[in-house]
Amino acid sequence: MAKTDQELHTECVNRFIALANAMKDEGIAINIVSGGLMTASGLYATYAVGGDDGGLTESGVDKVALAYKKELARIQEIKKPAPRH
Repeated sequence: MAKTDQELHTECVNRFIALANAMKDEGIAINIVSGGLMTASGLYATYAVGGDDGGLTESGVDKVALAYKKELARIQEIKKPAPRH
């Protein structure tokens, strides 16, 4: 049975985190690893939207930035502790 997009997404995330942790374990500061991942993600998002030779217009930058903002907000909601009853 084929994997769902969500399953593939989760696998990609886990692979990126594993690579980031390997870099950290090699002694690279986590802020450098995080910055490198962010730059790589931005480059790849530009490629995904604009292709090999394209760049993003201002509205394209805004669209990608909004996608990042929404994902960060979603992650923060997940990380919040469950309310105690």
